[in-house]
Amino acid sequence: MMVAHRRRSVSSQSPDDLTSVGLHALPRPVAVVVGAGGVLGAAHVGVGYALEQRRFVPDMIIGTSVGALNGAIAAAHPDRAAPWLDHVWTRLRRREVYPLGYLSSRASIFTDRGLRRLIARAGLPSRIEQLAVPFTAVAMDLVTGAPALLDHGDLEAALLASAAIPGMLPPVEREGRTLVDGGVIAYVPVLAALHAGAASVVVVSSGPESSPLSPVVPRRRAREIASRAGLLLLRHQIERDLREVSEHIPTVVLPTGIDAWPSPWDFGHSQRLISTASLTAGRFLDGLRINGPGLYRVDDPPASATGPCGASASSSSSVTGVTL
Repeated sequence: MMVAHRRRSVSSQSPDDLTSVGLHALPRPVAVVVGAGGVLGAAHVGVGYALEQRRFVPDMIIGTSVGALNGAIAAAHPDRAAPWLDHVWTRLRRREVYPLGYLSSRASIFTDRGLRRLIARAGLPSRIEQLAVPFTAVAMDLVTGAPALLDHGDLEAALLASAAIPGMLPPVEREGRTLVDGGVIAYVPVLAALHAGAASVVVVSSGPESSPLSPVVPRRRAREIASRAGLLLLRHQIERDLREVSEHIPTVVLPTGIDAWPSPWDFGHSQRLISTASLTAGRFLDGLRINGPGLYRVDDPPASATGPCGASASSSSSVTGVTL
């Protein structure tokens, strides 16, 4: 395996001048892949701002879990979804998504009534085929463990299935299958984009796929050890899928610049996540150059960087393309 690093510096051109060289140089059709992340999905909104400000509209959108909900709204309003999502996320609270005191059944701790209300308020069409941009929600078949690619039929059911965190929210019965959260098997569903015929992929991320993994030694406590092991397991899945897809097509991973993640139930940091992700992703996009298949993402951050994606106060950054 040969690894070639192609470093690019940000020029003094405006974002409008750079679009023909950056995002708009990507081979069509371009798929935007929106990953899982729960409360971290607010970072998707910031990245969405950066894409919309550069007048980028994808040819297809594929989402998992919270990325499916954000992605469906972007597919319904491909040029103006970020402001609407900003309004929702900055006012969202835990009890609206995971209401306590409403035990659904033995299959889950919470009901999905909160998610149903959010979907209803989004003004989405009833069927996936009616969205302005072709859309796929990724779930997992609880019986076989296979991915379920939901690209037609009832949109609400598809979004509920893709976000059905096992044990937390109820599974969804659809076309004879029992479906749960797609993040279990495809936290970043780039393989689904490749199989759908995408010629390039833009990953809108929120978690460990968006930045280098720090070599942290966890404290000798059960919670920290389990958390670190889970992160490594997830990171392995993400890296495997990204590298497999990048062997065939350009795969761009947009950074968020987030270095302090909130707890899974804390929606009070949405504005910080949105603002930081918008700035960091925008800087990255303005320095993006595409040169064939490969993995395009930020280098390991310099010592002076403010976050894990290397978004420092300087006027330049680097983009790394990895050819396998």
